[in-house]
Amino acid sequence: MHHELTCNQVNALLSFYLDNRLNETLKQYVAKHLEKCPKCKKKYEELCKMLNKKFQPPAEAVEPETKEQYLTRQYTDFRRNLSAYIDNELDDDENIKIKKITISNPLARQDLEKIYTYKKLIHSAFEKTRNDFKDDYTKSVIENISRQSLKKKPQSSNEFLVLISAFSVTIFFLIMSLLWFTVETGLIKFSFRF
Repeated sequence: MHHELTCNQVNALLSFYLDNRLNETLKQYVAKHLEKCPKCKKKYEELCKMLNKKFQPPAEAVEPETKEQYLTRQYTDFRRNLSAYIDNELDDDENIKIKKITISNPLARQDLEKIYTYKKLIHSAFEKTRNDFKDDYTKSVIENISRQSLKKKPQSSNEFLVLISAFSVTIFFLIMSLLWFTVETGLIKFSFRF
């Protein structure tokens, strides 16, 4: 089965594509779209450049030979709790521990800065995509339903009349059928004379 993705779909999948979090089929579809669409390819390349710039270590980065002294059990705990810290899921004591480690350990500080930068980048990409998305189908569907329901409201009295007419015709035929049945079975004697 062959699928071609739209630009909006590719934009929504780009961050997952960059993080290598798509299944093989989706990766192929995104790659094919990027080969064909210069606009999306440019956006992809700009995003790659931004990510590479943002995640380059700063000039005051820890030198590799002194890096070993900062790889402690506290730093390991910091890395394990970093996501929960970013999402404000830790209690006050754990928050204070994370802050102390961040202040005292340059590796922890770099990791935290990278995470915040990445979070800002994702948030800004989400906001841009949301602002770029101009076809809000749910809004137009709701407006169409509202318009249709407003058009139908004046007809509600007509619908009532049609319903009453159908009910009356049904009752009439039911009575006529009952009369015919009683005459045919002999329950009621009815004769016509001219």
